[in-house]
Amino acid sequence: MEADDKKRCHWCLKDQLYRDYHDFEWGEPAHDDPHLFEHLVLETFQAGLSWHTILKRREQFRMAFDGFEPSIIAGYDENRQNELMQNEGIIRNRAKIKATVGNAKAFLLVQKEWGSFDNYLWHFTDNKIITKRPSGMGDYVAQNELSVLVSKDMKKRGFSFVGPVGIYAYLQAVGVINEHMSYCFKG
Repeated sequence: MEADDKKRCHWCLKDQLYRDYHDFEWGEPAHDDPHLFEHLVLETFQAGLSWHTILKRREQFRMAFDGFEPSIIAGYDENRQNELMQNEGIIRNRAKIKATVGNAKAFLLVQKEWGSFDNYLWHFTDNKIITKRPSGMGDYVAQNELSVLVSKDMKKRGFSFVGPVGIYAYLQAVGVINEHMSYCFKG
């Protein structure tokens, strides 16, 4: 429990940055394509790292990646990617930078085909939120049938760094899956 007497999911108690992310963003249904792309970029860089590491650098990522604008990122050439490798404010991983450029291109193609990335993403659940209310750590899963399905489809469309575990976290972050703990005030 926090000073405001609200019970929260156990993972967000580390500091105020985590609490704010939990309270105002995580698990909230997102339908805004720029926000959906931002989370896709951040999840790409989070692979193998803690989410807290990414949240602490979120603004540096925003500046380095032109406000997460996919139409700009899709045009990053080798020189721009090399510049990003020198940016100490972000995670300097060449494969993740390259994946972000490729994912921007794939994102734009999905927007063109579906009218928006939002339409594409939410069609997997018929625009319904999947609600799970775990009561303890043992109730969490790292992936499910939905994340496997979305991951496979995204890979077919040219996305990378979109395995079922990362996509599960992405679906939680953007509110397709609402998985606040049973005792959490957000549930």
